[in-house]
Amino acid sequence: MDMVSERNDQPSPPAADARQQRRRRIIRNTIIAILAVPALIWLVLFITKGRFLKSPFESIVGRMTNREVRVGGDFQLYFAPWRIKFYAERFTIANPEWATRPYLFRADRIDTQIAPLSLLFGKRRLYSLDLLNGAADLEWNAGHSTNTWTFSEKKGGKPLEFPRIDVATVRGTTVRYLDPRMRLLADLGIEDIRSEDAQIGKAVRVAGEGRIRDTPFRVAGQLLSPDATVNRGENKLTARAWAANNVVDVAGTLPSLAEVEKVPLQTRARGRDLAELLGIIGVVLPETRRYALKGRMVKDGDVYRFTNIGGTVGESDVAGTLTVTNGERLHLKSTLRTRSLDIVDASGLIGYNPDIVEEQGAVAAAAATGAGARKLLPDTAMPVEKMRVFDADLDWTIDQVKSRRVPISNVALTLKLERGKLALSPFSFAMARGNVSTDIVFDTRQRPSAVSYDVRLAPTPMGRLFAGWGIAESGTSGTIKGRMELRGRGDSIGDSLATSSGRIAFVMPQGTLWTRNVQLAELDIGTFVQKMFAGKLKKPVEINCGLVAFTVRGGIAAADPILIDTQKNVILGRGGFSFRTEAIDLAIRADAKKFSLFSGQSPVGIGGYFAAPALDVISPDLIGRAGAGLGLAVVAAPLAGVLAFVDVGDAKSAACGPVLSGANAAAQRTSKGEKRDDVGKGTTAKDEKGEDKPGKKQRKKFLGIF
Repeated sequence: MDMVSERNDQPSPPAADARQQRRRRIIRNTIIAILAVPALIWLVLFITKGRFLKSPFESIVGRMTNREVRVGGDFQLYFAPWRIKFYAERFTIANPEWATRPYLFRADRIDTQIAPLSLLFGKRRLYSLDLLNGAADLEWNAGHSTNTWTFSEKKGGKPLEFPRIDVATVRGTTVRYLDPRMRLLADLGIEDIRSEDAQIGKAVRVAGEGRIRDTPFRVAGQLLSPDATVNRGENKLTARAWAANNVVDVAGTLPSLAEVEKVPLQTRARGRDLAELLGIIGVVLPETRRYALKGRMVKDGDVYRFTNIGGTVGESDVAGTLTVTNGERLHLKSTLRTRSLDIVDASGLIGYNPDIVEEQGAVAAAAATGAGARKLLPDTAMPVEKMRVFDADLDWTIDQVKSRRVPISNVALTLKLERGKLALSPFSFAMARGNVSTDIVFDTRQRPSAVSYDVRLAPTPMGRLFAGWGIAESGTSGTIKGRMELRGRGDSIGDSLATSSGRIAFVMPQGTLWTRNVQLAELDIGTFVQKMFAGKLKKPVEINCGLVAFTVRGGIAAADPILIDTQKNVILGRGGFSFRTEAIDLAIRADAKKFSLFSGQSPVGIGGYFAAPALDVISPDLIGRAGAGLGLAVVAAPLAGVLAFVDVGDAKSAACGPVLSGANAAAQRTSKGEKRDDVGKGTTAKDEKGEDKPGKKQRKKFLGIF
């Protein structure tokens, strides 16, 4: 009974078959429905060309891009048959509200076929594209935090990407690029393109114009391998730009048409003045002669790195690196090396025009700065406002400076500019086997600029130092060291020195000079002639100690003191010079320690100006002595005329302690410890008028009697 009951519970074969067939029909009908709906949609779209989707397309794409999307003419969107066919006339995509132009992109006509799966997976691919009069407006916002081609309300700007295009016809395309931080505006036109099977087959040229900061420029470039560009492969790009009398060439291989980030580009630049090139981006540089430089540039966000720089500026070579950071404040950081610097090229560093220096000399170059006639110091004003908008750090080493007069080498210059304060510190170089260390500060944050000069000369052989002025090194073992400390106010070197106060002092320790140098300085004709006939002109004369010092007040330098003690003479100086007018008014005389015949015993005048100093050996005192000698010869006898030129040798030797310490005139003493009364009182007077003894001139007693 149980077995019969179990068999009766199982369905009969006909009932099971019916249920299975019903299940199959459901599956079949479902599959047919699934296939029929897309087919129906496809059919409807194919027949209607999808024109009824115009409004939904504008709405959906607008929401996806956060932009307004409009099609002003015919619209088509359908499958043809397995490719998405998109056609739009007067197509526009709006820019964000902060942009300066209303549309990111607009075109008179877009006709393209798109690979459907590429919209979902991988790189987008267009089987064909026909674009007529397309115009793109690419902008960064003022904060450089986002751009117009990044379709997101979130902060940040993505790189511009292009799809792969198999067949393309592109006509009348223009691109506008605006970067407020760089203050760059470029309007470019792209020549017509015709490609088949992703092969364009020729270079694509781009040309246009624009402005960078306040400087107009024009540019021309070409894609040498545009096929690779369209396929997002490597592309060789060359471009040339003309701006402010400069020509800049850029060449490199890009991974895509719009991708230049972290891509090495070879750059070359040439022009009449490097200052004009850097002035384009607001960087202040002294005037230079013609230049030609090359290097490798890599852009990394706001940072532009130039490496392997090499070339010439004027007659000087230059090599090194430069980093330009275009942040909230423009910042330059550079390390440079020059093997040989022409002294003319260095003239721009102090405000001269190097071309004028080369052709007409320093005086003409100073006059060109507005310094006035007969002046040597430049009056070129510091570009105060421009110096406040960027910062800079520079380390520059120079192996050798080509100069006809002073041998200079091993220059090491550190420059720092921070918010208007310019410091050349430290600035050192070797000169005639001596070292010069300098600290110069221009603080333009104060008005007018506060300027300080601190120049230190280490012990330097005088023979080599003054070799360019006709003094031979042989026979001269004397050295000289010194320091200049001045502070002034002004926006130019000329103005700052014209208002300066401080001290200048050069010390000469014990050493030797040619005999004729000393004898000529003192006009001791007897000793000079005697040694000339004896053939002893090169016999060295010992210098015990010497000091040439000036106290500067309000741009006027007064001798304080000039005192040189030699084996046989004491050389003294009075007077001074002016940084205001650049006039020189000095009187140098030598008193013999021993008896000497035919001594002029009269001051040698040094006058003129910095640009043209003059030596006056026929002083009124000398003429007076000549008159006295002539009178004695007439009244007494011819031999008596010689007595007017006799020096009895009563000069008092100097105590070298105060001399070597650079002390002022009031601190000078004789070798016996007595206070000197022949070195002046630190004023510009060439005699004692206006000092403690009005009317008493600075002169020796005749024969020590009157």
